[in-house]
Amino acid sequence: MAIEAKSMSLLERFLRYVAVDTQSNEGSTDFPSTAKQLNLLNMLAEELRDLGLQDVKMDQYGYVTAGVPASPGMENAPVIGLIAHVDTSPDMIGCEVKPQIIENYDGQDIALNPQLTMRVADFPELATLQGHTLITTDGTTLLGADDKAGVAEIMTVVELLQTQPELKHGPLRIGFTPDEEIGRGVDHFDVPAFGADFAYTIDGGYEGEIEYENFNAASAKIDIRGRNVHPGYAKGKMINALQLAIDLHSQLPEKMRPECTEGYEGFYHLHALSGSVEQAQMSYILRDHDRSAFEEKKALLTQLVEKISALHSGASIKLELEDQYYNMREKVEPYPQLIDKALEAMKHCGVSPRLKPIRGGTDGARLSFMGLPCPNLFTGGMNFHGRYEYVSFTSMQRAVDTLLHLLALWGQAEKEGRQ
Repeated sequence: MAIEAKSMSLLERFLRYVAVDTQSNEGSTDFPSTAKQLNLLNMLAEELRDLGLQDVKMDQYGYVTAGVPASPGMENAPVIGLIAHVDTSPDMIGCEVKPQIIENYDGQDIALNPQLTMRVADFPELATLQGHTLITTDGTTLLGADDKAGVAEIMTVVELLQTQPELKHGPLRIGFTPDEEIGRGVDHFDVPAFGADFAYTIDGGYEGEIEYENFNAASAKIDIRGRNVHPGYAKGKMINALQLAIDLHSQLPEKMRPECTEGYEGFYHLHALSGSVEQAQMSYILRDHDRSAFEEKKALLTQLVEKISALHSGASIKLELEDQYYNMREKVEPYPQLIDKALEAMKHCGVSPRLKPIRGGTDGARLSFMGLPCPNLFTGGMNFHGRYEYVSFTSMQRAVDTLLHLLALWGQAEKEGRQ
């Protein structure tokens, strides 16, 4: 399938961006957590300047922001922001990415390399993408579509607005952030300085996704100090920290694990466990869309730690529980035009909307609580954070078309005070 000249710029951008290693690092205390993210952020700032934008800024934290002036007669429309993050997940290697392009995909299993195949039986949404152009990994790294697909789509929108004045739009603000994958993406983001009335993160997955509900999220770290004694003489003396960790985890509801939940169902996810008889560490993430159920999950984990501690007076068990973000729904729902215009834009572009809750979080969730209502829109990427990640380039093209029409719709709106 021939790729249209209009879209070649989008493809070239995406391939250029995924070639830059931008993994974030949860263990770092720096911001950004890795200096290599600045390589892409600097590149984007320079590209924005090359496109003729006059107010491109990159601040001390690495945030890149810029503005596109409104079309004549649309200066009083609401200021809309488009935001994407440059970092990729620490869960999988993100350097030396070798994308594979499959044109006119036949709907069958995809051999990523001689040893690894992405099977339709395991990823059934592939069957719906027959005829699309897909971009996959070679099975040895992640792809980086999360969220370099969103970055490429936004940059392509900017170029089209700059070079095709017939594309009408209101005032536009652009933002690129680091460290979203480790939950710190907007720790230092200056919402008033950004200057948008509303925004969208371009960080979703399957074509047509519109997301304005996400998990309430917390992290939990549990440090267990036991007592090590020679196992031959351990009766009544040894306190095995690893056994206490097992005892604690086994008392959490089995059906509230990620592999047993879907839709609006929350979970406890034990994602790290290490240690020895003397000392063990556990790391959890707690998630739920419902705020009261979220608080109940935190309370249960706290009670279990207290219970295990009481049963083993010679042990020390410490729990660090920290809220990460909350469900943006309560901040977005007062502005239904945010969703209505996205729905209208998708339908206009032949995209079937998919309103669904995010089983995760985005920069937009936190931004919504910082005063910038910010739902999330699709990029066309799937299977994020691993070697099976891929993106439909066909859907990326439709994302660009959708954003252009969305901005045109906002350009026709009158700016109103927040009610």
